[in-house]
Formats: sequence, structure tokens, C-alpha cells
Amino acid sequence: MTVSIKEENGFKYIESGGDGEVLLLLHGLFGALSNFEALYNRFAKEYNVVIPMLPIYEMPILEVSVTGLVDFVTRFVEHKGFRRVHLVGNSLGGHIALLYALAHPERIASITLTGSSGLFESAFGSAFPKRGDYEYIKKKTADTFYDPAVATKELVDEVFSIVNDRSKGLRVVMTAKSAVRHNLSDKIHKIDAPTLLVWGKQDAVTPPFVAEKFHELMPNSRLHFLDKCGHAPMMERPEEFNEILATFLKEVAVSSDALATKA
Repeated sequence: MTVSIKEENGFKYIESGGDGEVLLLLHGLFGALSNFEALYNRFAKEYNVVIPMLPIYEMPILEVSVTGLVDFVTRFVEHKGFRRVHLVGNSLGGHIALLYALAHPERIASITLTGSSGLFESAFGSAFPKRGDYEYIKKKTADTFYDPAVATKELVDEVFSIVNDRSKGLRVVMTAKSAVRHNLSDKIHKIDAPTLLVWGKQDAVTPPFVAEKFHELMPNSRLHFLDKCGHAPMMERPEEFNEILATFLKEVAVSSDALATKA
């Protein structure tokens, strides 16, 4: 992405400064700001699109966990003074969004999950492969998508560099294990915020049955499947994803206006 990254009070983030409500995007374990490029470009003027860089690789080792990242998001939202936010989370970012919503329901305007962890995920397993195994990382990165071509050399190189950095690799493994421990199957029924689930039919990391279980457990959710699509629909099917999200956000706005009128 060509937009500038802001740095203040220990936070790094992108903010569009659009006229509307806050659309807060949370990336996954190997995610980057570029994962949301198409979404950012589509909504940047209509909403204030904000993408914080989650400190997955920089957190103090004793704080490395999913809850540590939720604490980070909590501090960030308070720092920015956001009253309510529309959360959008992919993979681990969805897991963080759910935990944040459980802790701060008053801050949630809506939730959008795509390929979210929190119930079940199958990625690298409990440990990383032998360092230096580029072909393994290339295959695992490609397996994230329906179309392997989406896993560009630049993306594979980025994942490979993380794996081969001992400090970053350790934090990734610790975060992944923490995510498995924080299974939300007995909690997410408590979330009554409007929730959109957008899933790839060929998602091998959080397969379609995971989306169906989220839909079953979350009382105010709606589910859309995208065909020929893997674990990151906003990257692999950006136009369809954005149209579904735009329709959902407008419906949420209409419902909110109706409730405000009745009050």
C-alpha cells in the first residue's frame, strides 16, 4: 500500500480519515497491511478505515498471547478515542475481534469475520518446520489460497523471513498455541452485535464447517460463502467481498437509525 504509516504513542497504523464511522481492520498471524488493500481503497472515503499493525513480532515474550493482542487493541481504541467501531478480522484478527467484542460490547457497531480462528484452525501445527525449508513455506503459503498464484514470491519471501527469524518464529508459535487454548465455543453466543461471516468455500485453514458453526452459535449473524476462494476472501475475491460488506454495513446503519428513532 502506498499510504503513509502513522506512528504515535507506540502505535503504528494507517488511517484514511474518511467521513463516516470507524472501520477497524485486524490482520492475521502472517498478515500485513497490504492484505486489506482492496478493502481500504473501496471504503477509505465513506468510512474512517483504520488498520493498526498488530505487534505480533515485537511483544515482550511474557506478554505474547491472543489476550495480549486484545489488550493492545483496547489501548489503541482508547488512544484514538473511538466511541464505537465496525470490526473486520481475518484469521487471527477475527479471533482478536471476538475477544474484544466480549470484553467491550458497548464499543461494537458490527463485526465481520472472514476465515476467523476461535473455534478451529489448521495451519502450521504446534511447531515450525526446520528453518531454511523454503519449499515447505512456499507450499503452506500457497495452500492458504484457492489460486496458488495469489501467493506471490514477495508474500512467500515475507513469511519465510519471519520463520527464519528465531525471535519472530518463537512469537508466532506462542501466539498460535494461545489461540488454540482460547477456544470460544462456549462464549460467542453472548455476542449479539450484527455479525457478517464471509468464508471461502475452499478454505483449508478454517474450513466451511467452521463458518457454519460460527453462524449457529452467533445469534445475530449472517453467512456468505465465496466459491473458488481460500482463507483470505478480501484478497482473493476482493470485489465480491467488498460488495457483501458494503450491503451489510448499510443494513446495520438502517437498523441503528430505526432503533435511535424508537428511543
